[in-house]
Amino acid sequence: MNEQIITFRKQLKSKLDPMRYEHSLSVSFTCMALAMRYGYDLEKAELAGLMHDCAKRYTDNELIARCQKHGIELTEEEIKAPAVIHAIYGAWLAKSKYGIQDEEILSAIRWHTTGKPQMTLLEKIVYIADYIEPRRDRASDLNEMRYQAFQDLDQTMYAILTGTVTYNEKKSGSVVSITKQAAEYYSNVTKTGK
Repeated sequence: MNEQIITFRKQLKSKLDPMRYEHSLSVSFTCMALAMRYGYDLEKAELAGLMHDCAKRYTDNELIARCQKHGIELTEEEIKAPAVIHAIYGAWLAKSKYGIQDEEILSAIRWHTTGKPQMTLLEKIVYIADYIEPRRDRASDLNEMRYQAFQDLDQTMYAILTGTVTYNEKKSGSVVSITKQAAEYYSNVTKTGK
């Protein structure tokens, strides 16, 4: 196993609560399984999955303050939907504090909560792995999504994004526009097959 991965695991274990750490491990393993299925670099997938929640040890208010302190711009919609901010700050943290320089990994961390149109293979892998990892148990469509993830990533993106938009609109009435744009994009991709 890569020494860097072992080092990051030790660091995360000391900083995240035990359940969040277990979730991070589980996402990294799920990322590797998807990487095997879709022919992607296993180490990059493992690292992106492991680090995706590296900023989850902070409260929403702490994340907002840290973003302001480090000059990371947040939109009004992101502040109104603070659950997405750990991904934004997490990408900065992964680069600045953990020394990860790979832009593809940083981007996968950045977009793992909201999604976006035209995601890279790694971005889709991390986004989907975060949803389907084996320790997750709340979503009613988990079994279907777990199966679908190994059949067609774009179809899975569309299903998860659409479900997320519907759920958040019912729950809080607020969904960041990039997530709606991503759902629309993947709706078109699945209809046209492109």
